[in-house]
Amino acid sequence: MESSTSLGGLKPKTTHPERISAGRFPALLILPAAIVILVVLGYPLLYSLYLSFTPYELLKPNSLQFELSTMFDNYSKLFGDKIFWQSLVNTILFLAVTVNLTYVISLGLSQLLARVTFGLGILRTILMVPMMFAPIMVGFQFRWFFNANLGLVNNVLFELGLLQEPGQIAWLVDRPLGMVSIIIATIWMNIPMMTIILLAGTLSLPRETFEAAEVDGASVWQQFRLITLPLLSPFTYIALTIASLDIARAFDIVRMMTDGGPAHRTELIWTYVTRLAMEDTKFGLGSAMSWITVILSVVFTLYFFRQLVKARVVQ
Repeated sequence: MESSTSLGGLKPKTTHPERISAGRFPALLILPAAIVILVVLGYPLLYSLYLSFTPYELLKPNSLQFELSTMFDNYSKLFGDKIFWQSLVNTILFLAVTVNLTYVISLGLSQLLARVTFGLGILRTILMVPMMFAPIMVGFQFRWFFNANLGLVNNVLFELGLLQEPGQIAWLVDRPLGMVSIIIATIWMNIPMMTIILLAGTLSLPRETFEAAEVDGASVWQQFRLITLPLLSPFTYIALTIASLDIARAFDIVRMMTDGGPAHRTELIWTYVTRLAMEDTKFGLGSAMSWITVILSVVFTLYFFRQLVKARVVQ
């Protein structure tokens, strides 16, 4: 005898396992990564923020004491430190000159590469060579290039008759030339990344716009100034943001080439932070200086992202 499995022709409702709501599921997916980020990045950041309000020195364990009356002493010391202001000014000048020159050179290279019809893959590979070197190796390489007595630059200038003797120019010692040497090394290392971004943006531009401009009689310069540059603005802001944050953290190249000297002439923010925290063991003062640079970097990044949003809205 067959048992009835339905009542009135209706099948009974089947029970399903409890489903995770659509709002909770994405959160659960990113939860492991969020925990790792909080442990690896969040805790050190908060701890360094705590240290910045203390007079902690590594060789004085008892100095790790937080007091409301003295919590801003590190920041007041930095604002009265001439070397801090000198390193800040050096960093701003270094960043402005390096980023702008890198952008101009990369923009020119990207426009030339965009017009290549044969061997573009090989040229891209050659272009990426500087990115294969570690920054510390780039600093060591350019330190040898600009060596006063044995350096390649002085010897080439001497062979060309531009110098009376090989060691005539002290590239890494003189006040303007030391910073110039570091800027050249940094530009050489950052050109590939910015060129690739601008090249990708140039190749993605609609060809119909340029064809219509050619029909209307627009010259190459007019097409570049009135079409290419405005349409490239989102890629430009992305490239400038990435390059600025990378260049602003310059440490390896400066440490290898000049170590911030002589007499702090090429001292940058991060080399001075290292000098305070690692060499002088003043962790509290170094943490305070690091947080000042973090705040400046956040403000700088927000500005660039606002410009990027504006550029995308215009388009």
